[in-house]
Amino acid sequence: MKAVIQAGGKGTRISSVTQDEIPKPMLMVGGAPILEHQIECLKKSNIDEIIIIIGYLGEKIKSYFGSGEKHGIKISYIEESPENPLGTAGSLFYLKEKIKEDFILIFGDVFLSVDFNKIINFHKENQSDATLLTHPNSHPYDSDLVLVDKNNKVIKFDSKNNIRDYDYKNLVNSGIYIFSTKIFEYILEPKKVGLEHGVIAKMLEFGDKIYSYKSTEYVKDMGTPERYESVNRDFEKGICVNRNLENKQKCIFLDRDGTINELVGFLNKKEQLKLLKNAAKAIKLINNSDYLCIVITNQPVIARGECTFKEMEEINKRLETLLGNEGAYIDGLYFCPHHPDKGFKGEVPELKKKCDCRKPEIGMVLKAAADFNIDIKKSVMIGDSTLDIKLAENANMKSVLVMTGEKGNDNKYNITPTDVAQDIYEAVQKCLKMNI
Repeated sequence: MKAVIQAGGKGTRISSVTQDEIPKPMLMVGGAPILEHQIECLKKSNIDEIIIIIGYLGEKIKSYFGSGEKHGIKISYIEESPENPLGTAGSLFYLKEKIKEDFILIFGDVFLSVDFNKIINFHKENQSDATLLTHPNSHPYDSDLVLVDKNNKVIKFDSKNNIRDYDYKNLVNSGIYIFSTKIFEYILEPKKVGLEHGVIAKMLEFGDKIYSYKSTEYVKDMGTPERYESVNRDFEKGICVNRNLENKQKCIFLDRDGTINELVGFLNKKEQLKLLKNAAKAIKLINNSDYLCIVITNQPVIARGECTFKEMEEINKRLETLLGNEGAYIDGLYFCPHHPDKGFKGEVPELKKKCDCRKPEIGMVLKAAADFNIDIKKSVMIGDSTLDIKLAENANMKSVLVMTGEKGNDNKYNITPTDVAQDIYEAVQKCLKMNI
């Protein structure tokens, strides 16, 4: 499979760093240009032929990389006029004669550490016409959102210009794609056009198969000075490479009710969900570390007939929206809908059973570990009940009990946590200092 890197933009938002002397893909991180990091990452997944689209100051890219021989790959170029840039998709017109099979497309101002083999396999398994690498981010409120169905098939895009008086899942495009040659049917001439709204949205209209490959790997837009500095800090800490899914991941698992949001008994309406003080601040700490942040929660209200799966989805959207408004996000969320006891009005008989996912059983942890390549022994559980602490023991994890919500007074198990904290913020601080 070939890769295409879109490196022709001028980078006006980051001109204070480039000083209009180098193209933004040539900004240095860890002693090498962003573009070189991208190329080395592609090479690890056996991608050895790359086409770079250049424009503004493109000669500097050509001079540095040449034919790619010194990097052990083959590099060719497409040159667009710096005076007449073609947007994020117009220059793809010139690929028609160069590419006859599925290909990877990357934006040149994205710093990444990705196992491309995983997204390639996902793309092939779904026989997709286009696959988007998606992820949650810290500013969903001003980002275009990707809406998907339960099979991760993209339904539509939610423009950042929309007035969002509704809750949403925090899922955004990362700037990494795999396309089939079908994309060329939508680019009939070399004119300025945007990739997402000008091309992919049209593919959706005509029923082409577009899939979202959600990843927790390190992918950050370097388009502003602040984001560039953030990437440099993360690189120095080793966060970028640690987040690559070819490596085992560490995770801070969080209980939901009483730990992240206020405990209100059996929460069954989204209006009841209110974040605890410092909850978003705590989750931002996790987001800025090399730990994943995954919520695991028992939700027996579904089995009891007090809340439908659809209503639970809306509750969890409210959680993601409130966190996103404060610059925080979760990497995943798992809930158990079962309840072993019977006798509730409106209960759902098929969900009234013992299962391996209801805490303190570890089914949700095992599912998350399989989905995200997590090393459970290097992970931690934070929760407000003895159920959470017992789950940690069952999974051979460390644990922190918070003095919010149940405060450990549910009396289900006589169990001792690894540590105790006043709230989730203090708990996360303790987790990040643990020698695991």
